[in-house]
Amino acid sequence: MRISGVDIRPGMVLEHEGKLWRVLKTQWTQPGKGGAFNQVEMKSLTEGTKTNIRFRSADTVEKAALDIRPMQYLFGDDSSLTLMDPNSFEQVTVSREMVGDSLVWLTENMTLTVEFYGDTPMIVNLPPHANWEVTMADPVVKGQTASGSFKTAQLANGQRVQVPTYIETGVVVIVNTTDGTFVGRA
Repeated sequence: MRISGVDIRPGMVLEHEGKLWRVLKTQWTQPGKGGAFNQVEMKSLTEGTKTNIRFRSADTVEKAALDIRPMQYLFGDDSSLTLMDPNSFEQVTVSREMVGDSLVWLTENMTLTVEFYGDTPMIVNLPPHANWEVTMADPVVKGQTASGSFKTAQLANGQRVQVPTYIETGVVVIVNTTDGTFVGRA
């Protein structure tokens, strides 16, 4: 599907110059002299390189048709993760780099969203939130009970997050898998 250069948005996957690119950032610019353009920062899904390209409103680009499927995480090793389609029980192996920094929030049997281009997995997304047990929480300091105060807690996966002062050891909390912030109690 061809789209105009002004319709490009972050998160889209484009076919450009024979490669697949994930759009990271866009900035619409209308200079005082000359035509307006969309400055697009993209990352290659196959090579991992980044590029910045200007698309004018008259330019068109091919939007890649990706098939989105839920997959269940089974296990992983030092370089790859094994996922299973819960409907067909077909297993797929992907590199750990496809998950990126969110890898610390991955747990066995977690349902992930995988975007396929044909039969090739291109993008792996974790669910937006995950539940983790607090294994260690700093004690509350007297006088630190005012609203908006936080303390450090260590989770079962070893990650440290800032939690409200009422969270104690053994409590299960909900964590945002994108940025690792506290969302609430489970």
